[in-house]
Amino acid sequence: MTVHPDPETAGSGQAQGRIVISVDAMGGDLGPATVVAGIADSAKKNPDIAFILHGPRDELERLLAKRRQLAGRVEVRDAPDVVSMEDKPSHVMRTGKQTSMWSALESVRDGEATVCVSCGNTGALMMMSVLRLRRLPGIYRPAIGVMWPSRNPQGFNVLLDGGADIRADAKDLMQYALMGVSYARNGFNVAYPRVGLLNVGTEEHKGRAELKEAYELISANARHADFEFVGFVEGRDLPGDVCDVIVTDGFTGNVALKTGEGTATLIAELLREAFQYSPLSRLASLLAYPSLRRLKKRIDPRRVNGGVFLGLNGTVVKSHGAADATGVSAAVKLAFQLAQSGFSQKLAARVASASMPAQDATNDTDTDGREDPKT
Repeated sequence: MTVHPDPETAGSGQAQGRIVISVDAMGGDLGPATVVAGIADSAKKNPDIAFILHGPRDELERLLAKRRQLAGRVEVRDAPDVVSMEDKPSHVMRTGKQTSMWSALESVRDGEATVCVSCGNTGALMMMSVLRLRRLPGIYRPAIGVMWPSRNPQGFNVLLDGGADIRADAKDLMQYALMGVSYARNGFNVAYPRVGLLNVGTEEHKGRAELKEAYELISANARHADFEFVGFVEGRDLPGDVCDVIVTDGFTGNVALKTGEGTATLIAELLREAFQYSPLSRLASLLAYPSLRRLKKRIDPRRVNGGVFLGLNGTVVKSHGAADATGVSAAVKLAFQLAQSGFSQKLAARVASASMPAQDATNDTDTDGREDPKT
């Protein structure tokens, strides 16, 4: 089941008016059947999306033949090799040209697709993405932006870095703030994002030297970059409404992310145990079922699945390795939203504007010189 792209839209990331997403079918823990089920769910919900699917052709075409909703919506690219979770990124860089991950990134590099989605090895995907897509001009370190359920009206805060690089100096943290602002605007329609810098306290004298320097840099750039800097925030503010974007280094961000996922799982298990404790509690669970179902949906990690690699010449969405079909579909939905908004181009413009000397820097503008509030 191979669909050939329209020659009029080839190289534009669109096929027959649809936005094309490049999908690595082989990287997830649950195998390509789960990935195909996830994109089938996305195709059923969204008629404006098409896919380039990368992996062993025969296996993928057998799976696609069972999904009528994908008829005419998928092009298969044969890629016989797979990047496993155990593979070292350095080894993949030397030997990975025949892998589904490499092939999926090539489709974005060549302009055939707008966004790449992969459930594969995070370290290998980041290194390969930097190699094939390259960093945006002026970017020192790419970052992973992740969604954190919060009390804000948009329902989520943006946390970065989620684990792309365990190190970050003051200039890196400043760029993370700019990238997070662009993500919040284009991913969640937050017109005037508020940025917080994660620290061990909110007082200005607390924290490491690079955090204090980053505080000054972010504060100095907030006005011309059109966002509000709220200063230092603490771990308890991650799900709060104090800010929309939370900036930290990749080590701290990844620990916070995994801690949050584990806590959500623990709460779900404790609630299940509590409602099974006695006949009366089981009756109470029936009465509370609609509210519990809303709560489960609200904190379900699968529905916020998808960390975005920020700072590259192209957009890459990293789905959780253990994602099921619901999780894959959520990652594809995020990829579509970012592609539809022209996120990569707007992020590049924002970084370029902020890289100018302070006296010359202006807000992102269009060709008329008017401010572009969507960047």
